[in-house]
Amino acid sequence: MKWFVLSAGCLLSVFVQAQSSIDLLTLGGSYGFPTSYDKPLNGKATELSSLINLKAPIVINDKTIWYSDFTYTGHLIRHNLKPEPEGMLTTLNLHAFILQTGINQKISERDRIQILLVPRYTTDFEGSRSENWQLGAIGLYEHRMSSRLLMRFGMMYNGELFGPLLVPLVYVDWQLNNRWSITGLMPISLKVNYKVSDWLTAGYSHFGFITTYAINQPGFETDYIERNSIDETLFLRWKLMGNLHLETRFGYSLSRVYGQYHQNQKMDLRLSLASFGDYRLQRNIDFDSGPILSARLVYNLPLEEVEKK
Repeated sequence: MKWFVLSAGCLLSVFVQAQSSIDLLTLGGSYGFPTSYDKPLNGKATELSSLINLKAPIVINDKTIWYSDFTYTGHLIRHNLKPEPEGMLTTLNLHAFILQTGINQKISERDRIQILLVPRYTTDFEGSRSENWQLGAIGLYEHRMSSRLLMRFGMMYNGELFGPLLVPLVYVDWQLNNRWSITGLMPISLKVNYKVSDWLTAGYSHFGFITTYAINQPGFETDYIERNSIDETLFLRWKLMGNLHLETRFGYSLSRVYGQYHQNQKMDLRLSLASFGDYRLQRNIDFDSGPILSARLVYNLPLEEVEKK
């Protein structure tokens, strides 16, 4: 354990001026309550999701960090449709492996830049082909506004199966006072935190993301799935022991769609939520948005703790 703390101090000390703590490892799962399909289907679908996230920053020198972030997500859709409609993907088992890796470079006492390559592998575990691989990138410029406010501005690109996706990004880490703080990378994620006590934090969480999956299931090898959802939840985060936390969330999944398209159906460009040249025809039928419940086990390392040790 002592070796780990010393290593963490070496790896993370450069981040002290940027943020107060880092979630090194997150393990989570969520349950989407059964919701009805749109007509003419008569039945309900249930969404089960899983998450693994691991961060691994490596300090090269006092100005340069090589930063890596690995994320796995899984989504399983179950339903009670009988018989299962022909030509539609209703039973889904989708997985995404996302790596963000690249350089974080200090250019002044208040400013840094971050350039990341973001390869993805998305699959239904029914086979593999070149379409299962996607390549993206993230570029961010960081400026410390004050001792309490850090911001980053940039852009994310990903070569989705429907075409190029561009998302303008704004990151904020704002310590309003000793109890209230705001953190997040908009429009993807945002958390408003209220520190109730040393062992309990409550607040609001936003998460919205687009992912496309090449399908290899027999009979659907020429199709892909576009998953799009916006999750708005309230959360409670308990400190269990040491740096281990349990976070529970309850809320609503808005605009939740698993759209099925032929691989030749693409758009010219998607800029965040705005689509250009999108004349695709969805081949399956959606089910409704609905309530979600999730739990996460988080190993969080306070950076001030590393400094002391």
